Amino acid sequence: MLSREQNDLVTQTGPGTPAGELHRRYWQPACLVDELQGERPVAPVRLLGEDLVAFRDDRGRYGLIGRQCPHRGVDLCYGRLEDGGLRCPFHGWLFDVEGACLEQPAEPIASTFHRKIKHTAYPCEERNGIIFAYMGPGEPPEFPEYDCFLAPDEFTFAFKGHIDCNWLQALEVGIDPAHASFLHRFFEDEDPEDAYGKQFRDTTIGADTPMTTILRNFTRPEIEVEETPFGLRLTALRRLNDEHMHVRITNLAFPHAIVIPLSTDMVLTQWHVPITDTECYWYSIFSSFRETVDKQAMRDQRLRLYTLPDYKPRLNRSNNWGFNPAEQRDSTYTGMGEDINVHDNWAVESPGRIFDRTTEHLGTTDKAITSNRRMLIRAINGLNSDERPPALPLNGGAKALRGPVAIDTIAPAGEWVDAWKARDMERRETSPWASDPW
Repeated sequence: MLSREQNDLVTQTGPGTPAGELHRRYWQPACLVDELQGERPVAPVRLLGEDLVAFRDDRGRYGLIGRQCPHRGVDLCYGRLEDGGLRCPFHGWLFDVEGACLEQPAEPIASTFHRKIKHTAYPCEERNGIIFAYMGPGEPPEFPEYDCFLAPDEFTFAFKGHIDCNWLQALEVGIDPAHASFLHRFFEDEDPEDAYGKQFRDTTIGADTPMTTILRNFTRPEIEVEETPFGLRLTALRRLNDEHMHVRITNLAFPHAIVIPLSTDMVLTQWHVPITDTECYWYSIFSSFRETVDKQAMRDQRLRLYTLPDYKPRLNRSNNWGFNPAEQRDSTYTGMGEDINVHDNWAVESPGRIFDRTTEHLGTTDKAITSNRRMLIRAINGLNSDERPPALPLNGGAKALRGPVAIDTIAPAGEWVDAWKARDMERRETSPWASDPW
């Protein structure tokens, strides 16, 4: 349970807020590369409460600048992409990706007024289908050497989705290993061929064992939480019998990403990025360790569930997340279809757009949530004393932030600590690109 003051502290991320200042020390997903395709690569972006416009200039550089022209405030989303930047249609002022005003064609020919104009602009970098922006003071930090950034493009797929609530609610469902046994319970196991990149199976205990079976039958995991250089490592243990233990390793990459296994050889890295205090996007990079991914198949699968250009789920608050009482009785625990993102959206949206944490009662399975909140509050308060926030590379230290390892495996009950690490090393040794995270 948080006090009202603490709840405001960790949920408010607009300009000038303490948590907003913390978030701005990290690279933020701003938009997908897919959103800047086509003949006119310009897209509106709202990020951390700021209205911005993303674009790709005629040299292929990515820019993220203030949406309102600093001259008379018109919307630069309607700007002309030309001459090395984005030109305002009102009076022709031209801005480059660094926010410099290159031209003011209505001013006297000898005028140097344009040199005095510096528009809001944030550095951008592309990583495997996502445009990241740095919105903080000083020089941007290095990117950590996470697997999702090291993987070659053909082994990754990027997508995003809208969530109608505060960013922290969206994050906290991802660091709750117990919920999957209930929220994502299916009464019959799906065919793995129908769920590309989403099925863990293991033959250790003599049968092809779907993850859905394990979650359904073993509902009381023992959860361990460990602080790491990247944030938190979560270990969820489910004892299957006297000899075997299911081990699931997931992670919080501070401040707002989770890294979780989706299948034997595919890992999901997912950021929960504040749009405003009452809505956010998840951005995901799916990384395959062995096989190149079928990007079109993955895109088609998700576009059946999401609308463009807003990336909003078709099942949402406005239609009760597709709730069907007959389905809840016969096939799924929620009655909200088979897409686990819809289940998660209901779980984080139905408490309200900003959950009042003064009313909650946390249990033992919520230990990662409490650990993260302590880390978050400590990091926010540390900015006042110039403490370096956690999980930022220091002086070329990006190589210290590797992995994080996310894996499902079944191991001998007394050897699980070594078994999941060995399983990860085996996966990396057979990967065309992965390196040792240790």
